[in-house]
Amino acid sequence: MAGKNVAIAGGGFFGLYLAEQLALKGCKVKVYEKSSELMSRASYVNQARVHNGYHYPRSILTALRSRLSFPRFVNEFRDCIDDDFDKYYLVAGSLSKVTGEQFRRFCQRIGAECEEAPSSVKRLVNPALIDSVFTTREYAFDSHKLRDVMLQRLSAANVTIVTDAVVEIVRTSGDGLELVTTISGQSETSYADHLFNCTYSRINYLLNRSELELIPLRHEMTEMCLVEVPDEFKRMGLTLMCGPFFSVMPFPSAQLHSFSHVRYTPHYEWSDSAKKPYEDAHIKFEQNTHQSAWGYMLRDAQRYIPGLSECQYQRSIWEVKTILPRSDSDDSRPILFRANHGLKGLHCVMGGKIDNIYDALHEIERVIELS
Repeated sequence: MAGKNVAIAGGGFFGLYLAEQLALKGCKVKVYEKSSELMSRASYVNQARVHNGYHYPRSILTALRSRLSFPRFVNEFRDCIDDDFDKYYLVAGSLSKVTGEQFRRFCQRIGAECEEAPSSVKRLVNPALIDSVFTTREYAFDSHKLRDVMLQRLSAANVTIVTDAVVEIVRTSGDGLELVTTISGQSETSYADHLFNCTYSRINYLLNRSELELIPLRHEMTEMCLVEVPDEFKRMGLTLMCGPFFSVMPFPSAQLHSFSHVRYTPHYEWSDSAKKPYEDAHIKFEQNTHQSAWGYMLRDAQRYIPGLSECQYQRSIWEVKTILPRSDSDDSRPILFRANHGLKGLHCVMGGKIDNIYDALHEIERVIELS
């Protein structure tokens, strides 16, 4: 692909990382981002977790991929990583889909650090509801620092970035693609050899506008609460799984903790399907009433960890979370990569977590031969 003109729709982390890697291989790359800022949506509104495999005891493949990606991501983006806290995984005594012993064996199987938590931590939990507490190794990333690092790297790689820009339609033109874009309200036409659609919840927006086959995706309107935790939890991350799941994690870019709950973080869901009219995720987001479920999250979580009752709610951040429907059965988070989807040169890419980027890049290189 050296010397090719490449367009990337979407200025989240996936789009930016891919843009840099393509530029380093000799491509002329231009990124189109709908918002006025890069990495301001799904790359920011998440748990800021650098996964190390623990999250996926029912999907060994996803867990192993996380274990391989974890050190690579941490090493590459060391200045963006917060590792100055202790991370604990808790397994519930009832309603859980795994037992404490099963979780321990799972960690051994994937080579993840896992040992019994100290008594000082165990004293924080309700023993009637918690089966086991484990000390683990998992970090958080600062999305603002990560964005700044990527901006520096993109500048060094001579990548062009256009904000307030949406790729509306793509169609075949000769041996390449014609792109119809809206930039600051004005319609423009350009050409590219390849277009990577990295727009996450809006992947099907471009496909729908271009009269191409939609990709089956499920969307959830999600709320991430940002809270001040009591002093004893300041340098601590807690994740209860796997069933009555909630997580309290340092959120470095706001110097708070994120608070999420498997039952209450998703407020409602919908799916993209060829059998019904397409619904634009960003329009649904703008029309959402944003009524917080913080009270429900806290009431459930404090049953397991009573000290969390002293958390001070600050605000909520909202976003549309998009996943592949097949992830429901085992909580896996495979990447989506559709090469030449409907048109030669149109490629759709989506990952379920930030360190999926390495798997996505590997698959792109395998299929498209970037070098």
